[in-house]
Amino acid sequence: MQFFDTHAHIGLIFDEPIEQLLVTREARQAGVCRIVSICNSLHDFVKVYENLKPAANVYHAVGVSPSEVQNPGKGWQQTIEQSIRLPRIIAIGEIGLDYYHKFGDRKSQIELFITHLDLATKLNYPVIIHNRDAGRDVLDILRDRLPPKGGVLHCYSENAEYARRILSLGLNLYFSFAGNLTYRNARNLHETVSVLPLDRILIESESPFMVPADLRGKRNMPKFLPMTARCLADMLGLSLEETAAALWENSNRFFCLPNE
Repeated sequence: MQFFDTHAHIGLIFDEPIEQLLVTREARQAGVCRIVSICNSLHDFVKVYENLKPAANVYHAVGVSPSEVQNPGKGWQQTIEQSIRLPRIIAIGEIGLDYYHKFGDRKSQIELFITHLDLATKLNYPVIIHNRDAGRDVLDILRDRLPPKGGVLHCYSENAEYARRILSLGLNLYFSFAGNLTYRNARNLHETVSVLPLDRILIESESPFMVPADLRGKRNMPKFLPMTARCLADMLGLSLEETAAALWENSNRFFCLPNE
């Protein structure tokens, strides 16, 4: 079985290059054969990208998250356009809106989000979308500005009705679930899984956050991803092997990677 971790903050798990590479090796030993590395800022992206160059199983997204809206960096759009030419860059992200933490003001967050979406359309890349307490604005913007390559709602946190609305609108969006899917009280996520087509579902570690329920209190790692996959398989009434195969195919399709 092969698993695809579609969202991991490897640079936040450990600072040292050797330790970051060890994370990727341990993941591979656990069957997590592909990982998308996510950074919140372009400065962090440069450091982590260089550190993980030897890890052929790690791909990267580049972008400015809403947490950095007040200081995205000088010439950040040009930096993304230059970075996208590097090997193994497969998405723009993570980008989006976060009204829970109140980063900057809403107008600035929305402007940053829209500029990223337009840039992804120009460059013909998919987007990785962060949404926290901003579901209405996120959906209103995506209806008009979602890039042709589509997007993934990472660490999905809305309810089943929100997912139904997305599906009814015909938006090219995937739904990615993290370790919080394994929490007993995450009924909104469990209900959402029940209404989604299997070919729209992805999973992620969101490490070092959102550790699966059985490991509460530990720092999350990509190597723990199979625990989320097993929980999802149980909800779907499928074997772990069937679920892993579907998730692998979905992830590669979304990121335009060979399904090998």
